[in-house]
Amino acid sequence: MTEPKTHTLEVPGAVVHYDVREAEASAAPTLLMIGSPMDAGGFTSLAAHFPDRTVVTYDPRGIGRSRRTDGAVESTPELHADDLHRLITALGGEPVDIFASSGGAVNALALVARHPEQVRTLVAHEPPAVQALPDREQALAAVVDIRRTYERDGFGPAMVKFFAIAGLRGEIPADFADHPVQNPADFGLPAEDDGSRDDPLFGQNLMTSTHYGHDFDALRAAPTRIVVGVGAESEGEMAHRAGLAVAERLGTKPVTFPSHHGGFLDGEFGMKGDPDAFAVTLRQILSE
Repeated sequence: MTEPKTHTLEVPGAVVHYDVREAEASAAPTLLMIGSPMDAGGFTSLAAHFPDRTVVTYDPRGIGRSRRTDGAVESTPELHADDLHRLITALGGEPVDIFASSGGAVNALALVARHPEQVRTLVAHEPPAVQALPDREQALAAVVDIRRTYERDGFGPAMVKFFAIAGLRGEIPADFADHPVQNPADFGLPAEDDGSRDDPLFGQNLMTSTHYGHDFDALRAAPTRIVVGVGAESEGEMAHRAGLAVAERLGTKPVTFPSHHGGFLDGEFGMKGDPDAFAVTLRQILSE
């Protein structure tokens, strides 16, 4: 695998930056690794485990290097899916394999529903598809409360609430908004509000990703092989439960990956997973 080469792609309302790690003489489809709001930097360790594949990573619109030109605040899964469609076309248009994490999995499912011919295999790891949960009303209300906290108090308090909801095991309580908020400083987060409201998670993608209604009829009819992944250590957490719900709606069995929601990370963004074992499972899926 060569060193990554960075390219740019102009799409409606943004300039997207993507990186190509070229593998010489590989007959396998290009492997696209995507997240949201995670940028390309989150896949450095995982990409290194696939030297025999051409691996492409990218920064979604409004995140990292990919600046928006439309002045809009929020990014929807439909917008991200269109960006991915244009990116795959720019790569040559041949069907790709996709590993998609978290909000990236939501966006990849939206892509497959619209352009299934562009994706051979999609591995959707713990998509926060809250609309598919049996406790969707409580979960959606909790997400709305996090967004309101961000708009009122800023990043630190919102992130504390996000940690609480993301790590909670089991159904979301109806009184989540009434729970006391811990001091952000206890988590190493800023306690003071700096006045900014352009955070990629809270400002751009939290509401649109979690509230997105997936087209399960289109997904079931797609020729794309869709594999939903969940973490061995995240059982009961909202994204894990949402992954199980998506797999059930698709009529498939989920695959358990080692580690947790960020199990492919090797310290990127301060999160340590088990990327070696994670890559083994991903390779097994892609080779089937």
